[in-house]
Order: sequence, then C-alpha cells, then structure tokens
Amino acid sequence: MNKEIEIPTVSVKYDSTGKSKKSNELGMREMQERAYEKRGEQYLLIKSPPASGKSRALMFLALDKTVNQSIQQAIIVVPEKSIGKSFDNTPLSEYGFWSDWQVKAKWNLCNSPGEDGGKVNSVKAFLDSDDTNLVCTHATFRFAVEKFGIEVFDNRLIAIDEFHHLSANPDNVLGNQLEEFLARDKVHIVAMTGSYFRGDSDAVMTPDDEAKFETVTYTYYEQLNGYEYLKELDIGYYFYNGPYVDDILKVLDPHEKTIIHIPNVNSRESTKRGKLTETEDILEELGTWMGVDEETGFHLIERRSDKKIIKVADLVEDDGSKRAKVQVGLRSPLMESDRDYVDIIIALGMAKEGFDWIWCEHALTVGYRASLTEIVQIIGRTTRDAPGKERTRFTNLIAEPDAAKDAVTDAVNDTLKAIAASLLMEQVLAPRFDFTPKTATSGPVDGFDYGDGGYNPDKTNVGVNKDTGQIQIEITGLAEPKSEEAQRIVKDDLNDLVAAFTQDTRTVERGLFDTEVVPEEITQVAMGKIVATKYPNLPDEDQEAIRQHAVAAVNMTQQVKKAINEQGQNESIDVGDGEPSSNTAFVDGVRQFVMDVTSLDVDFIDRINPFGEAYAILSKSMSEESLRQFGNIIAGKKQKFTHEEARDYALRARQFLKERGRKPEVTSNDPWEKKIAEGMNAFAQMVAEAKQNG
Repeated sequence: MNKEIEIPTVSVKYDSTGKSKKSNELGMREMQERAYEKRGEQYLLIKSPPASGKSRALMFLALDKTVNQSIQQAIIVVPEKSIGKSFDNTPLSEYGFWSDWQVKAKWNLCNSPGEDGGKVNSVKAFLDSDDTNLVCTHATFRFAVEKFGIEVFDNRLIAIDEFHHLSANPDNVLGNQLEEFLARDKVHIVAMTGSYFRGDSDAVMTPDDEAKFETVTYTYYEQLNGYEYLKELDIGYYFYNGPYVDDILKVLDPHEKTIIHIPNVNSRESTKRGKLTETEDILEELGTWMGVDEETGFHLIERRSDKKIIKVADLVEDDGSKRAKVQVGLRSPLMESDRDYVDIIIALGMAKEGFDWIWCEHALTVGYRASLTEIVQIIGRTTRDAPGKERTRFTNLIAEPDAAKDAVTDAVNDTLKAIAASLLMEQVLAPRFDFTPKTATSGPVDGFDYGDGGYNPDKTNVGVNKDTGQIQIEITGLAEPKSEEAQRIVKDDLNDLVAAFTQDTRTVERGLFDTEVVPEEITQVAMGKIVATKYPNLPDEDQEAIRQHAVAAVNMTQQVKKAINEQGQNESIDVGDGEPSSNTAFVDGVRQFVMDVTSLDVDFIDRINPFGEAYAILSKSMSEESLRQFGNIIAGKKQKFTHEEARDYALRARQFLKERGRKPEVTSNDPWEKKIAEGMNAFAQMVAEAKQNG
C-alpha cells in the first residue's frame, strides 16, 4: 500500500445491556418472543440479524403449529447442508418451554449421504409418515416439489431459512414455487432472513405476495446493543496497490481471531498465481510455518511478533482429505468453548452464511463480493457475543483502480458497490429514527428524553428513548403515512428501501461524481421511483410519505457522520446512554445537525446529496488520478433523460403546477425547477416523436 489509510466508514459503539440475551419463562429471547406472539399467522416473515436466534424461534413456531394449530408436519428448508445442524434435537423444556424439539435422524436429510436429487424420495416418505419434522436443503425441496407437485404439501408448515435466496425473477425456481404455494393457499409459511434484500436488482417477492405476510422485525441495533460483552463494531474499506498479500498485514492483526476470505481467481484482486499460492503467501506473512496439527489439520505458525504458535485453518486446500479433516476440526464443540482452539481461518467460498465462530473478531474480505447480502452475511460472522470480545470489525480490501488498465471500468463498478455496501451497513447498524411532523400542536412523546431543558415547542426537538434506542426527530412539512401498510413500512422496512437505493448503480454514480446533479434528482426522483416500484398498490400520498421518511433516514445518518467528523471524532458513530465521552456521539451528532440548520423541513432534507459524505471519505483514501478517472468514466456514461426519467419529471411538473399554480420554467434560477422543466419538455418531445412515428 503506497500510503497508510485509517478511515473506517463507520464505527458503532453499543451499551452491552444484555437485554437481547435474556430469556423469558418459556426460554425465549427477545426476538424469539416477538416472533412467537405472531404464531397464529399463516404467512410470517422474520427479519432478524445473524446470531439473534432465528433457528430456535422457528422451533417454537413449528411446535405450536403442529401441536396446537392442527398443522400436519413441519418442513425446514435451509440453503446448504452445514446449516442443517442448527435444527438438531434441542431440549427446549430444560429452559421452560412445554416441549422439546426433535428431528429423527433419518429425517434430517442434511446429514444423510448422497446428493440432493437422490433425497427426493425421502421427502415423499416423510410426507406419508406420521412423523412431524423434516430438515432438507433448498435444492432437495425444489426437486421434491417438481416431482410430486405442491398439492402433497397441503396442511404443512414450510419454513424457509435464508429467505433472501429466493427472488421474484421467473428464473428462480424456488421463488416460482413459493408463488404457487401462496396462490393455492393450503400451507403455512415462515420465511426467515438476516438481510431481506438480494445482491441484484430483483425483489425477493412481488409486492402482492409480500403483502400477504405478517412481518416480525428485529434490528441490528436491538441485537448488538443487547449483547453482554460486545461494545463496538467497525466497518471499513481500504484501497491498495500491487499484490494484496504484500499489504495484508497493514489491515490484518495476527493477534485477532480472523476469517480471511481471499478473492476469486477471476476477480481483479486475484494475483493470478493461484489460490493455493496466495494461501501460502498469507501463511508466510503471518510467521514461520511449524507443521500441521495431526488431530485438526490446522497449520501451526510461529507468530513473528511474540513467537507464539497460532493455529490457522485452511479451507482453500484442494486435497479433499485434508480439507475434510479441517472441516471436521471446525465442527468441534471446542470452537465455542475454547477461545484459542483456532486463531485464523482462510477461506474462499466457505465460512460465510451459517458459519458460527463466536470468537471471530475480524472478517477480512479481499475484493468486492458479488452482493450486499453476501457482505451482510460475512459481517454476521463477527457479530457473535463472547466473553472478553469487546470489539469486532469487518474490512473490505479493494485494489485501487489503475487508470492505465483496460479493466478500469470494472474497477469503478466494484468500488461503487463497496461504497454502496458501506452506506447500507451504516443505515442498518444505526438506531432507528422516528420522524414526526413539526406542527403548531406538536408536543413531547412519551418515553423520549429531550435533553437539558426538555421539550421546547418553539424549536425542532430531538428525543431519545433509552430503552429502545429510537431517536425521535421533528421535521416541518413531513408527510405521515395514512394506511396501516404504509405505517408498517415506515416503521419496519426503510432499510429495504435503502438497500434498493444503494444498489441503483446510476444513482450512486451520479450522486458521487456528477458535478451537475441536483440533489432532488436523487432524493425525489430516484428514491420516488424505487418506492413506486416496490409498493405500486399504495396510494400516491402514502408513497410520498414513505419516500420522505426513507430520504430523511439516509440523510440524517450521513449528516450525523459529518457532524461527528467535524468534531474530530474520526468518522465514529456511537450510540447508547453510557459515559458521555464515549457513548453519546450519535445523539450529539443528531442534535448538532438539527441545531445548525435554520429550519429542518422536508425541502431542506431533499436538497442534501445522500452521497456527499461518502465522496468525502473516498477522496481521502484514493489518489487524485483515480478520482479523476472515476469522474471521466461516469461522465462518459451520462445521458440526458431516459424515457422513464422524463416521465417522472413530467409527473413532478404536474405536482409543481398543482402546488404553485404555474408550470416549472427552464430559465428558473432554482436548479431543481429547471431540471423538472427540462424533463417535462423532454417527455413532451418523446410523446410527440412517438405519435409522429405512428
């Protein structure tokens, strides 16, 4: 690396209240209790982060449905065989529940030999049996549905783990099968995911199908703030030049428990010397190789700094017997009970979704991964609570784009995706905002602390609920959602919109590098389009209310980061109510931002570019030449208006006319009015040309 870079995108501190780990009289943790309260729903969608107890929550739900709700059987569907162990027999009654969870050995098909396709007949044998619970992979279930049809699953519970693997795309087989089950309406479905968004632009479900589900949401903030030990999570991306193995120790601390995900051989970050050579290079960087542990297959490395022997698990190894030995070693109960059982894990396609290692302190990923979902899953490997583990981090090591290389456009795209991922995670990890309209009759909301002096009716107020972590902010002119569905979306689903927003490549490109962009093009048009696409059946006023809340959430998080940075706190976002010096920076940043603006209203928020702070960080960590090249590439892709964008501006022009009694003018000094007028005229021209061409 040519220069030292110490710019974490976000650093989040928590209170360690222990709340999310406490159990009630039935042995249920907070999230599980929340899900169990909705056990009577036919279709249930659980959005909850890794390590929050989704597997056990499903056990509680399945037992109630099969015992108390006359559901015949429960079928648990997981994406890969390794996750099947999460549903092994569990003595729930020891913790207060009225029954134990049991799956006969022959019905946990994740443990049985053979390929998924060969296990299909076992699914049919189970359906014909009097037994209650079966566990299989997504693939086995797909094949069974294709072979036997959906009718044979009537009156069963189908529980789909890692639900984000499905999509509404016609090419997604399991997604299509879900639609068929919903249309037939003869099964119960529980869908569980830690990230209800995909790595592509496809929706997980169609809006009509999604509307059939009752949603249980448990946030990252609730989960991490309620831990017993973990107090801080850092997320950063770093640029380097040359082979990554030469610079890996600049971001890797050999004293931390770490999972290293090396790049795919076809990626830009690959050294092209082969995955085995790269693994050997990493081992050499860590220290002196001293041999292999005979029992586990872990490499024994003498660490240079203190000559201590550390154990490194190599999951990249091509030799099947060696890799299998390491995999068995990583399934040992000692992985959870012994902090020093293993020190570093090197992987390529493994040790991600569903992989549990509570001691992991650092997930180091080389190269941009294919999706935001994958990054969320990798970060989830670090967010387990464990004694003595107070800090954890995720680092994305990315090759700085080389303007002299032909692949620079791909490099730009990868970097934009990395920035998008960091923006999304900032939103996911922050406390939940509760935006309310500021009116003449506004007053304090129960449960919120408004700081020194309390609530002031003559100014914009910021309140904090110390129990839930919610931050209430008053905004003048804010639209309120009217329907129950819109209210639920504002309460629970804003992060889903932020995910779609940050995955819109053109929006990110323009927000970061188009010097002529008007912020409202992003906050009103781009976000408005996303809301309309995701919730087409909601009335216009509800769509606009949702849009305003989503933009307010994104821009508030970014402005808080800016305020904290200006106060010299190194981009750090701290949350909670502990010592003022360490745990109130986020709330202080909100109050500082609100105090600094003349009037916090919707128009003001819409005039903030959501990507402004991301560019500020990028400009500190990337060379001027690379930044210039970025700008040139984005400018080369620039187009005036697509047909869809022009139509959106025409609709904005209609609203402008309704509100102001006149059409927008291209000669206006207001850049947003000028842009609306240009778009309106462009759309009129497109319509005229279409008519002329017949």
